[in-house]
Amino acid sequence: MSDYIVRAVTKDGSVRAFCAITKDLCNTAQKMHKTSPVATAALGRLLTAASMMGSMLKSEDELITLQMVGNGPLGKVLAVSDYTSRVKGYVDNPALDIPKNEKGKLDVGGAIGKDGHLVVIRDLGLKEPYIGKTPLVSGEIGDDLTSYFAVSEQVPSVVGLGVLVDVDYSVKEAGGFILQVMPEATDDDITKLEENIKYVNSVTDMFLDGLMPEHILEVLLRGFEFEITETKDTSYYCNCTREKVEKVLISVGETELEDIIEKDKKAQLTCHFCDKIYDFTEEDLKDLLAKIKKD
Repeated sequence: MSDYIVRAVTKDGSVRAFCAITKDLCNTAQKMHKTSPVATAALGRLLTAASMMGSMLKSEDELITLQMVGNGPLGKVLAVSDYTSRVKGYVDNPALDIPKNEKGKLDVGGAIGKDGHLVVIRDLGLKEPYIGKTPLVSGEIGDDLTSYFAVSEQVPSVVGLGVLVDVDYSVKEAGGFILQVMPEATDDDITKLEENIKYVNSVTDMFLDGLMPEHILEVLLRGFEFEITETKDTSYYCNCTREKVEKVLISVGETELEDIIEKDKKAQLTCHFCDKIYDFTEEDLKDLLAKIKKD
């Protein structure tokens, strides 16, 4: 079964919820970037969150980018989603290997670090994107996104994310959920949600037990009348093309491009998101230089 996201809302509009299974897309990212277990877990969590937040977008022109930069050895972790919840992403140090944390789990928080920021960029197809920036809480991603929603968007939320990495470095289970409390919610609604969340120890454990996103929503929204409003596929997808890479080379400017032609006589660019390599010969570069001068 392919990855997908389920979106639900309570009948009274007090709570909306998203739940995703993302095993396949996380495996695609792991194979593409050859990530270590801790890098796989970090990137997989952020990709999962981005896919669910992508499902919140309204039109095909919109994009959402999540970027985490802490003081840990993993460096930047970045994920991008379009409105169809197709995602792509990368980490600065995909081969990072650090000890597990005191609970014997992959130390995503230690890999990312606490001293840094989560940046959320919403490109709504306007001249300027909306940029929200909040300090990292723990580096564990779910906690940091929970803080972001509360601080930057003033929407009380709970974000749960999980990526279980197998002994062969593949992803055994992956997914997550976002619960958001709407203005219509009462104190009793919030109390009920808090009680329900106590039953959710681990998203990946629930998947291992055979639960799917619809079943997890039943646990999270126990005691509420709710309806599923949307089910949509999600996948890892990079839309890089040679034409787009050419635009990157053109953007460096005439002087820099002339310098590359004179010194290197070729160029090789690698896509951050899929590791595809684009080679440009001296003649290719001269053609691009001619386009710059023509314009």
